[in-house]
Amino acid sequence: MKIEIQNPDLEARLQKQLESIDSDSMEEVLRHLLQTQEEQDRWLQEFGKEIKEKVRIGRKQLNRGEGIPDHALPSHLAKLKAEHK
Repeated sequence: MKIEIQNPDLEARLQKQLESIDSDSMEEVLRHLLQTQEEQDRWLQEFGKEIKEKVRIGRKQLNRGEGIPDHALPSHLAKLKAEHK
């Protein structure tokens, strides 16, 4: 199979990928990109429902006024971070 890239921006992005994986093989770039996409798809399939449920719960909490005000968010996040150490 032969692939011809017409879009200069796409070609530049692929060239950047070549450099980032330290390769001179476009086939290896495509293999890497497909593998990454497949891993993302598997992750979304595994955790997508859980994430959507958490967002749904969070939206309900916000609608009930249970959100954290902007000014209090940094200290709240610092507290959570300290609890997980």
